[in-house]
Amino acid sequence: MNELTLTVLRLGFLVLMWVLVFSIVGAMRRDLLVGRRHKTGAPSAREVRRNPSLAEPPPPRQQAHELVVVEGPLAGARMALGESPILLGRAQEATLVLEDDYASGRHARLFPQGSRWFIEDLGSTNGTYLADRQLTRAQPVELNVPIRIGKTVIELRP
Repeated sequence: MNELTLTVLRLGFLVLMWVLVFSIVGAMRRDLLVGRRHKTGAPSAREVRRNPSLAEPPPPRQQAHELVVVEGPLAGARMALGESPILLGRAQEATLVLEDDYASGRHARLFPQGSRWFIEDLGSTNGTYLADRQLTRAQPVELNVPIRIGKTVIELRP
């Protein structure tokens, strides 16, 4: 290799190194400035920790008092919610007996925990869906969110 080729390679390597340094500095700068560009008016978590009086109280949560069958053979049926769990399925010992060929005998359980209600699938054949997502474990149920068991859709209402 001649002297000119070696010098061009050294200069190219030097330029490449500076490009790398500038890209690292730019990425670090962006990471440090996250959240500073667009202030929404709400205090950040750090500001709330420093001054707890800035925190807004959470809106009061509405309690579920009623279970309503929205779709399916029992559409329009209503059940008052109490303190005890509700067994959903085709079996006669179920709290809400579903007249649905796609429901298992002991399909799902709706149970209170604190001020919230949770739904869990009891190993049913066709599954239980909360807002179009199949349950794999117990999930909290919000008001007016559909729970689908076969062709039956139920919701918690205030």
